[in-house]
Amino acid sequence: MALIGTILLFATLYWFWRLHRRYRGRQWWRHSWPAIIALLVSFSILGTSDESTQPTVKTKTVTKTHLVTANNDKQLTALQAANRASASSLKQAAKKLSSSQQHIDKLKATNKQAGATSTTAPTKVNSDHNPSNTTLASKTYNGQQTITINQNQPAFTAKELSTSQGAWQQYGNLDSLNRVTAANALLNQSLMPKAEREALNVRPTGWHNKRISSGWLYNRSHLIGYQLTGQNNNIKNLMTGTRSLNDPEMTTYENQVAAYLKESPKNYVRYQVTPIFKGNELLARGVQMRGQSVGSNAVSFNVYIFNIQPGMTLNYTDGTSQVSH
Repeated sequence: MALIGTILLFATLYWFWRLHRRYRGRQWWRHSWPAIIALLVSFSILGTSDESTQPTVKTKTVTKTHLVTANNDKQLTALQAANRASASSLKQAAKKLSSSQQHIDKLKATNKQAGATSTTAPTKVNSDHNPSNTTLASKTYNGQQTITINQNQPAFTAKELSTSQGAWQQYGNLDSLNRVTAANALLNQSLMPKAEREALNVRPTGWHNKRISSGWLYNRSHLIGYQLTGQNNNIKNLMTGTRSLNDPEMTTYENQVAAYLKESPKNYVRYQVTPIFKGNELLARGVQMRGQSVGSNAVSFNVYIFNIQPGMTLNYTDGTSQVSH
């Protein structure tokens, strides 16, 4: 539009010049009224064009309103209460974890004092120094229920410590008198049970149980504890053991092994428990327990635990008993 107005303006001015020359001195303006109209039109066009080129600025007012409602207040209160509950729960969990760690440390200290662990001794690879079952059966109880064997060295061979086959467990067949024999395993976190233990119903040899002043005289003692493999009513893994043999003596070592296995799924412990019978007796004289962590000496023990109960005289031939005099 601006271009058209400009062209029309110059054309009109030219028209005026031509009229002025033609009608000089003869009131030329009387003949120029059409040119005057054209001039006004050109001015009008140019004025309109100037207005159209001006940018239009639109202003928009945005109003943002934040409402704090009663519902928001309730949600905020609920979140604050949940945070307080979570903080309380975390404190309780931390307290429980600290208590468990203190218990484990206490067990380790007790085991170490009794010769159950040796953090400095190297892993033995020679089993020649382990005494025979006959030699162990001939040992006499002199007031100390747990004694160390082979200077507390488990003495597993390099082959016995191999992890090439992964975790495993093996239970010896019952002998001709239906007595349990040795139980062996390469323990790992993968073997540990996920379910609660069920009640036991196996009757091992020498089972003549009765109540005494401290409770039941005998327990159905697992050779390899339930917490390590999940084996429960396995007749090849249960023997008649006194309450003191089962707990605290054997349990102390089992707890130490379990604590180490729970530390990492990469931890392995070579483990063996052998019931020691004398001649044709049906009640074991004791058990030999050997344990060795693979690749470290975090767990390392070789002990013999006498199958005795303070205040009781046991008949190892058949498992009957009487109060000591």
